[in-house]
Amino acid sequence: MVNTVLTTLSVLKSHVNFKVNQDAVFIDNIVFRLHYRVTFIALLVASLLVCSREFFGEHIRCIADTSVAPHVIDTFCFFMSTFTVVKHMNATVLEQGSIPHPGIGPVNDDDPIVYHAYYQWVPFVLFFQAILFYLPHAIWKNLEDNRLNVLVSGLHVASLALGDKETIVNDRLTIPSKNFRGERIWQIRQAFINRLHINKPWAYYLGLCELLNFVNVLMQIYITDKFLGGTFLGLADTIADGTYTDHMDPLDIVFPKVTKCTFHKYGPSGSMQKHDALCVMALNIINEKIYTFLWFWFAILAILTGLGLLWRILTMILHARSDIFNRIVFSMASPGKYNPWTVLRVTNHYSFGDWLFIYYIAKNLDSYVFKDLFEHLARDLENRRKSSYTLYPEFEEEPLTMDA
Repeated sequence: MVNTVLTTLSVLKSHVNFKVNQDAVFIDNIVFRLHYRVTFIALLVASLLVCSREFFGEHIRCIADTSVAPHVIDTFCFFMSTFTVVKHMNATVLEQGSIPHPGIGPVNDDDPIVYHAYYQWVPFVLFFQAILFYLPHAIWKNLEDNRLNVLVSGLHVASLALGDKETIVNDRLTIPSKNFRGERIWQIRQAFINRLHINKPWAYYLGLCELLNFVNVLMQIYITDKFLGGTFLGLADTIADGTYTDHMDPLDIVFPKVTKCTFHKYGPSGSMQKHDALCVMALNIINEKIYTFLWFWFAILAILTGLGLLWRILTMILHARSDIFNRIVFSMASPGKYNPWTVLRVTNHYSFGDWLFIYYIAKNLDSYVFKDLFEHLARDLENRRKSSYTLYPEFEEEPLTMDA
């Protein structure tokens, strides 16, 4: 069983990279990553599980009279759907032994019944949902156009750059030279100064993709509820109201383990024959666990995404109004002590797009390196406000300090 699980999950190995290296660049926040990493992978794994027959055997097994071949009735009932009888969804009658399984018993023409056809589409719907959760990230990555990576690549461990030559510690860690560090920081300063007030679209696109994540998770809750016949939203209440020690599992109402199926065929004389089949739905053992997890996960994800949007609105309001807010935010992004004048000069007099761009630069740089960059940017911006200012590569004349 363990080997089978590992084999199934290994299908994702070539598509999802879990490695964290020194050149990893963050272009979004942790809530964003919950959508296109955690949720995307969880839905893909769920889709693979419900497609695999190795975990629980055949998806459906039906019992009918011997005049119908077993594989024929199995195939028919799987593609044409099965049903349960509403009046037999009674835990008391089940415990008394009047019916063998929940929802299974004699049915009249006017008795209400519930058809179950969703299990045919579960793997396709889960895969489609996984794609939708990845889509906002794909859009944002295309719009971001590798801008941050070009600027900060190679500077993650630049605080260790004390020598005149590049140092290779091992296969995964390379310490750049002091001149390389200074040159790259000057390039960031130049790129930032030259693009003042042009970063607005960058920030707006990120905010739009974050909003798209929130809309998507709400839409997925609605789609899943419709897909399960309106039972998904009340799934938590169904679980809470039932007890798992009784003969009737509370989830049997939504994911019945045994259902009925009616098969018609012509007899030897041409008359219509009706065959009543009893079907074991092994697939629902997995389905109930998948959708129970998704109910709680979608609820948590929707709350976190909503809070993330509120945080984005808060940063738009406070970035130019509160020096304390900026010091706290940048200390969280890149721990270190910053001169209040430096923070005020860089953050409070420019657009939200510029503020957000420098914030993500802070998230991707070592704290000592970012402190040097922050102080140089403050002087650059102050000089630019006072007069026509030309940026010179100071690193050639005066190495950047390493003081905290």
